[in-house]
Amino acid sequence: MSTSAMVICRREGATARVVLNRPEARNALNLQMCIELRRLFEELDGDRDIRVVLMASIGPVFCAGADLKERVDKDERWVLERRRASFAAYDAIARCTKPVVALTQGPVVGSGGEILMSCDFAIASEKTTFRFPEPQWGTVGATQRLQRVIGRMRAKELLFTGRVMPVAEAYERGLVARVVPHDDLARVGEEVAAAIAAAPALAIALTKQAVDLGHETDLANGIRIELAAIERCLADGGWRDGIAKFIQQTEAGVADGEG
Repeated sequence: MSTSAMVICRREGATARVVLNRPEARNALNLQMCIELRRLFEELDGDRDIRVVLMASIGPVFCAGADLKERVDKDERWVLERRRASFAAYDAIARCTKPVVALTQGPVVGSGGEILMSCDFAIASEKTTFRFPEPQWGTVGATQRLQRVIGRMRAKELLFTGRVMPVAEAYERGLVARVVPHDDLARVGEEVAAAIAAAPALAIALTKQAVDLGHETDLANGIRIELAAIERCLADGGWRDGIAKFIQQTEAGVADGEG
């Protein structure tokens, strides 16, 4: 386990758990946390023993957004550099080649939403809510990732009004992949991590890369990206183990084939 005062990283087998640890401040994101998150995810990206990362937090709130209190008595240059540090943290999460799954147990506000949207997908407890109040605090934020997840007009409505969005609506809009009972969140997270870790690492990494790159282009180029990923899997040779596993599971009556 590696730890700072505000971010904890536990490695357990093939799973790493990155945990926001400022419950007394509702896990509000400050400069130290930004720096630590960037460092941790760059480190995890190069750790061959880690196959999946769970992103979580301690306390009833996932993340209450940016810690505006740290900006008191700071000048504009400091605030701008602080914002750049947060973008660097989000980017390190998004660029991690390992699947990153967010587990949210309560309110997700502002920067907390940016962290969540930088992950590959999120599993939310029924107590999760979302709010993006940046304009209400006289600043700008969440204008890019949010619209790419839920659409331009829906993003504007949330940003302009700062209203609280319940988890059921977040699920309908694709901001979270699953909603589970609050008491089941940790167990479901463990099950999801185990399923990802059990799959061939190269296939998972290439699948993540193909989805992300394909999202930025049209279908024809996306197919080319997928074919390149398939060729890499074939060159690796591990696909034969997948065939053997498929045959074994088929004989047991539990397998479905690929496309």
